Amino acid sequence: MRADAPDNALETLFLPFAEGRLSWPAQGGALFLRARDGWPLHAQPRPGLVCEQSFKPQAEALQRSGLSLDEDDGSRRYPLVLMLPPRQRDEARALMARALARTAPGGRVVACMSNDEGARSGEADLGKLVGPVGQLSKNKCRVFWSAPLDGPADAALAAQWQGLDAIRPILGGRFQSRPGVFAWDRIDPASALLAAQLPADLAGRAADFGAGYGYLAAELLARCPRIVAVDLYEAEARALELARVNLAADRLPATAREVALDYRWQDVTAGVDARYDVIVSNPPFHAQGRAERPDIGRRFIEVAAQALNPGGRLWLVANRHLPYEGALETGFAQVRTVAQQGGFKIVEAIKEAAPARGRAGRA
Repeated sequence: MRADAPDNALETLFLPFAEGRLSWPAQGGALFLRARDGWPLHAQPRPGLVCEQSFKPQAEALQRSGLSLDEDDGSRRYPLVLMLPPRQRDEARALMARALARTAPGGRVVACMSNDEGARSGEADLGKLVGPVGQLSKNKCRVFWSAPLDGPADAALAAQWQGLDAIRPILGGRFQSRPGVFAWDRIDPASALLAAQLPADLAGRAADFGAGYGYLAAELLARCPRIVAVDLYEAEARALELARVNLAADRLPATAREVALDYRWQDVTAGVDARYDVIVSNPPFHAQGRAERPDIGRRFIEVAAQALNPGGRLWLVANRHLPYEGALETGFAQVRTVAQQGGFKIVEAIKEAAPARGRAGRA
């Protein structure tokens, strides 16, 4: 979400407090799961507020505004647990069960979802865990909350739901994944098309911008034996955790087990410090909402142009309609479309080579 865009779900989450239907705890603080920064967090004092966020840009925004991030081992319990459940239902149900586990006796759980992302179903799901809930609707969103709690209304269901977003094998065990990460239970067709086009002569130090659960990096290592190092950049910590598992040495071909790997929880759009000979990328273009964000892909291309060594090569896949050509032509000396298939385009862009150094003549 853009910094200047209204966040209706965040605003609506705090509506029961603004209207006096709920009160902020006098002691013990509050935990905010999937927290996002915005003016409702600062409209009045929120003593003891601790935030949890695994998406790097939003985690950094919370810290910049002076809010604390949760560094607890998960054992601390709070008199108030707030949350903004995600759209993916298994992930959302797991988050609700975890919120309940972090709620102190007598505490409440408060959640908010937009109507077009499953608010009615989310309210029903929370009710299955905690019993009757209160609710308000505004801004095309719904906020719903429990009564003071002493554990779940259905302990067996809560235990079941806690494991709904657990890491599990997919694709016959080739990869490990979990609900909520991009293309969590399959190989994304755009990434598969890019992998199939990667030439074997790619060499040197490489990076994967937006690495997800590690599929492209694994394919790069399998197809390009002259790669000596790969840095995986991923803004979603839950996905980066999977990439570590999927690129463990025992999962890689023997020829790739000595390649140096580094895992970077980082927002590529903020820039990178390292330099590379090769960058592969399937840039996101939706951020965490439904609206298209081609500016993210353009920024990925700009950062790649800055991060590549002279003569370095960017291999990128994108939806054919996305307007990336301007950024590619600005940042690179050579740009060619390698393939177009299934609504996607594969592009190789080569950074201008360093000028040749002439020999000094003798006097």
